[in-house]
Amino acid sequence: MTAAPARMHAIRQESAGGPEVLRLVETDRPVPGATEILVRVRAAGVNPVDWKTRARGSYYTGDTPPFGLGFDVSGVVEEVGDGVTLYAPGDEVYGMPRFPHPAGAYAEYVAAPARHFAPKPQGLDHVQAAGLPLAALTAWQAVVDTARVTEGQRVLIHAAAGGVGHLAVQIAKARGAYVIGTASAGKHDFLRGLGADELIDYREQDFAEELGDLDAVVESISGDYPARSLRTLRPGGILVSLLPLTEPVLAEARERGIRAVRMMVEPDLAGLRSISELVETGRLRTEIAAVLPLAEAGKAHELGETGRTSGKIVLTVGD
Repeated sequence: MTAAPARMHAIRQESAGGPEVLRLVETDRPVPGATEILVRVRAAGVNPVDWKTRARGSYYTGDTPPFGLGFDVSGVVEEVGDGVTLYAPGDEVYGMPRFPHPAGAYAEYVAAPARHFAPKPQGLDHVQAAGLPLAALTAWQAVVDTARVTEGQRVLIHAAAGGVGHLAVQIAKARGAYVIGTASAGKHDFLRGLGADELIDYREQDFAEELGDLDAVVESISGDYPARSLRTLRPGGILVSLLPLTEPVLAEARERGIRAVRMMVEPDLAGLRSISELVETGRLRTEIAAVLPLAEAGKAHELGETGRTSGKIVLTVGD
């Protein structure tokens, strides 16, 4: 394997704004430190957190422009830093490095802690693998680690056809749950194909009036959805929100004997390995809504912000 070049191409932004602030630039290639690996990126997933960060001009951690965007990575290990034993140059890996700190995945190379990656699932190409880490880890940590869904439980997944939602449906089914999803009618066949047992058209039906005695709800919409979701849960059930919860919602949950929690995804080697196992045994797949070259990151954001895609948007990098 030839030595990595000292310079690389990457998408960066100098200020907050719309998709037009994303520019393809040449910049210094990162150098892996101790316990880190340098990954030659083959594909990078695009997530809602990316365009929200771009628009507000700051990460959750307070970092402000200029910076690069992106967390989902699939690629090939180019170099390993001191102390790394999990990987060697040439290994194919995927992961969600550094979240919620800037990772700069929209680039030709990424350097990050080795344990923020896992071996790429066998049978997936880099585009498919890049669509998994952030959304699949969010779904896994919500359904398995937080809600602790078990066989026979009744679970509601909001925005079930979205990037996180369509993976949460499959993970809950793999746990043996009865899975209900909210989505527009046009996406119901897609979700039935993923194993959803029951579907509600949020445009025509009020899920809070039709459902009850649920064990868990995974919520990613906010607005009045958390409060309405509480009405569907049994005492002892759990509402897992991927967005902040208001104090009135938390107070009502306590009154009803329901656990309501706000969850943020974390880098997770064990979770990635579990996701890989589901993929390799045919129980989990990611839907790719669109594939664009790195230079068209702005177009990828425009597409994502329509809210009309099913599955994930992925940028290809290099060959």
